[in-house]
Amino acid sequence: MSLLDVKERMDALVKELNQHNYNYYVLAQPTISDFEFDQKLKELTELEKQHPEYQSADSPTLKVGGEITKEFKTVQHRWPMLSLGNTYSEQDLRDFDERIRKAIGNDFEYVCELKFDGLSMSLTYKDGLLDRAVTRGDGTKGDDVTTNIKTIKRIPKKLNAGDYPNEFEIRGEVFMHRAAFERLNSERIQKGEVPYANPRNFAAGTVKLQDSSEVARRPLDCFLYFLYTEKPLFKTHWESLEAVKNWGFHVCEHNRLCKNIDEAIDFIHYWGENRFNLSYDIDGIVLKVNSYAQQHELGFTAKSPRWAISYKYKAEEVETTLESVSYQVGRTGAVTPVANLKPVLLAGTTVKRATLHNANEIQRLDLHLGDTVFVEKGGEIIPKIISVNTLKRKPGAEKVIYPDTCPECGSNLVRKEGEAAHYCPNDEGCPTQIVGKIQHFIGRRAMNIEGLGDETVEALYRKGLIEHISDLYILREKTAELKQMERFGEKSINNMLEGIERSKQMPFEKVLFGLGIRYVGETVARKIATHFKNIDSLISASYEELTSVDEIGGRIAESLIEYFAEPRHIEQIEKLKTSGLQFVTEEKEVSLASDKLSGKTFIISGVFEQFSREELAELIQSNGGKILSSISGKLNYLVAGDNMGPSKLEKAKKLNIPIISDADLLKMIE
Repeated sequence: MSLLDVKERMDALVKELNQHNYNYYVLAQPTISDFEFDQKLKELTELEKQHPEYQSADSPTLKVGGEITKEFKTVQHRWPMLSLGNTYSEQDLRDFDERIRKAIGNDFEYVCELKFDGLSMSLTYKDGLLDRAVTRGDGTKGDDVTTNIKTIKRIPKKLNAGDYPNEFEIRGEVFMHRAAFERLNSERIQKGEVPYANPRNFAAGTVKLQDSSEVARRPLDCFLYFLYTEKPLFKTHWESLEAVKNWGFHVCEHNRLCKNIDEAIDFIHYWGENRFNLSYDIDGIVLKVNSYAQQHELGFTAKSPRWAISYKYKAEEVETTLESVSYQVGRTGAVTPVANLKPVLLAGTTVKRATLHNANEIQRLDLHLGDTVFVEKGGEIIPKIISVNTLKRKPGAEKVIYPDTCPECGSNLVRKEGEAAHYCPNDEGCPTQIVGKIQHFIGRRAMNIEGLGDETVEALYRKGLIEHISDLYILREKTAELKQMERFGEKSINNMLEGIERSKQMPFEKVLFGLGIRYVGETVARKIATHFKNIDSLISASYEELTSVDEIGGRIAESLIEYFAEPRHIEQIEKLKTSGLQFVTEEKEVSLASDKLSGKTFIISGVFEQFSREELAELIQSNGGKILSSISGKLNYLVAGDNMGPSKLEKAKKLNIPIISDADLLKMIE
């Protein structure tokens, strides 16, 4: 390789690895495996050793990884959150052990810990109270996510009386158990939302939500594993782990104190075989020198401690045969390809199917029926095909072609610009979509109709008794037909009809969520209902008015406008109105604290450190002010926080509307 080629390769690796770091730490959506990333990083490290003159100041070998998101306050770490050197090789572990022996002699121990596949977190306690929770960020500063972390039950908000110092920091890993992940991901799929690939991504995405009430609804857990104090309290890491357990912290029970590297490697082998029996994901084992004095003597490199290393397990993969590809149509019309495989044992379970995600993935893999494929489970709960063994492909094997028509109704599929998925646009005529929409509408998190389940919906549809959600509310007129159906006794019919009748009292936000509009989940439906107050205002809202609502981005706004532009949807809403469903938000009586803002109008935009937007809106209204939905000449004040949309700011300046902070607002009502 010429020197020019070397430099070009190094520059390309820096750019690619920095992008992967961003995908992993900020977006929580990695696009390559840990092993692939580490191999590329290793290549870059070797090239930088050979050609230090070409090392970029932006090289990921000089960083811990990650970036600072803009949604949260940035906090400087008192002690840097360094990453660990890692390896997939037992020989590397023995080399690591040998380096330590040369530095401090033979008299030392290792603490071996499971390497949790989650999100690193630093917790600060003052006088026994949780004061602050900060993400790793870039290693020197991270995001303050205290409000969200306080929702995690395993993290004590207040410690019992004990011998802990007045102020200390404890580090750990926030994660999600697989059972919770599968349940929540299933709910996302039912709502037409994009599922997370694995529990780590779900946990990371949850911690970075702006709405802490939504965080509280998602069960997260946390293991704590390292204590930082101003003055040393213990001589060894093992002693500190035992102590913090007594202080009330959740410490993993599988930690082990090992006398030498052989015991540590035995520990690694054991969990390599048994890790799938855990309720959560681990991707390796961490080795730490036990003595704090010896840790101090060994010191640090710019990026990692010299007294610790992590051994990472390669994602388990197996070889099997692709027997066929089927296509599933979701309630929102998204068509997902699924690989049907010759059953094979993988990561402790028998795998018969694997996701293929979309047409791009089929094209990338160049799949043919009968192909020998490599299937991986690793951090993915749902197995996926990672590559094809083309050497074993049979001559004349049929190429897998993604269909251009819906497998359920035959309609031509559409694919929106910028989206990977294909959709069936026939939402009013595609049987799978019709049944899926009604099943979503009756669900516990939407209209919660008791006495009516998914199988009953399918049976009623097959019988021709329901085709739209509005048909549920005229079923009482079809009692005679209901009695002729199998397993439909008088009692079950009455229970179902009573459940349907009771659902008319469900609030507007539940009805809106139940309509099944693409990208409108529970939280979005609640915010829309609170903002627009009734369905008519929502139907007539412009793109600008929609995007002015907290958490409503362009994609959601476009989806809402498309939905209400369809006459058949408006017809359904009118029928539901006639049946007595709630399409108006029940106004809460606001008790005025003062009339200091009487006659004044406000719009709130951006992120605020001390208040949520809802709290500021309540403050304005309780002092006589009014909240508007869009910027116009009628607006008196724009209350601006961090990261507000530039278009709003520009429009407010053009109209000479005063732009104030939350502190300015407080002064107005003092």
